[in-house]
Amino acid sequence: MDLGLKDRVYVVTGATRGLGRASAEALLAEGAKVLISGREETSVAEAVAELGEGAAGLAVDNADPAAPGRLIAEARSRFGAFDGILVSVGGPAPGFGADNTDEEWASAFDTVFLGAVRMARAAAETLTEGGVIGFVLSASVHEPIQGLTISNGLRPGLAGFAKSLAGDLGPRGIRVVGLLPNRIDTDRVRSLDALSGDAEAARAANESRIPLRRYGTPQEFGTTAAFLLSPAASYLTGVMLPVDGGARHGF
Repeated sequence: MDLGLKDRVYVVTGATRGLGRASAEALLAEGAKVLISGREETSVAEAVAELGEGAAGLAVDNADPAAPGRLIAEARSRFGAFDGILVSVGGPAPGFGADNTDEEWASAFDTVFLGAVRMARAAAETLTEGGVIGFVLSASVHEPIQGLTISNGLRPGLAGFAKSLAGDLGPRGIRVVGLLPNRIDTDRVRSLDALSGDAEAARAANESRIPLRRYGTPQEFGTTAAFLLSPAASYLTGVMLPVDGGARHGF
């Protein structure tokens, strides 16, 4: 199946590793051009070299109000177009309700929430019909994840913003979509398992609650993201898609 991604141009934030990186890889494999971002210049340069042809990068902080404009301008300068953006940011600091500090909440709000909102608003100003704005969110949109209180507080609000934006931009032919990963086998998820004191036992317990009985791979997530961002998904907007092996409807 041809997803229609050849020579389309996307910005993927937070793409030096994890789910953003997997999404950039999948887009590139389908012939898209991708501008990735990350905070560290060295990490961005290394990722671009590994991603190969069709990839470019720019080191920015999602919390910087100037970042969205810089990324979109760079995509247009490098590739001559801008067809969509996937906003992916690192997970907020773990912790329980009484543990997280005001500073951790404020930092996460600036990066995870307000930074994502700014990215989407800037993209909405310049995208034309057929454009798409995607968000990498979390299963915590529907159900809190123990030990991730800040994420539990911010992700549902961002999903609400994304759904509102889908209604606003729909008449212009611009789509807005969200992906809700749960147990995808990334460094972030493995570190969360380790917080229990017995990572193997935590993983086994989590897998037992997933109908497919395993963690997802970053590649599986990336392929799903590429589809949602592609013209092949042209009649999907406002959707928040769980990428979780069926856990959302599990037992």
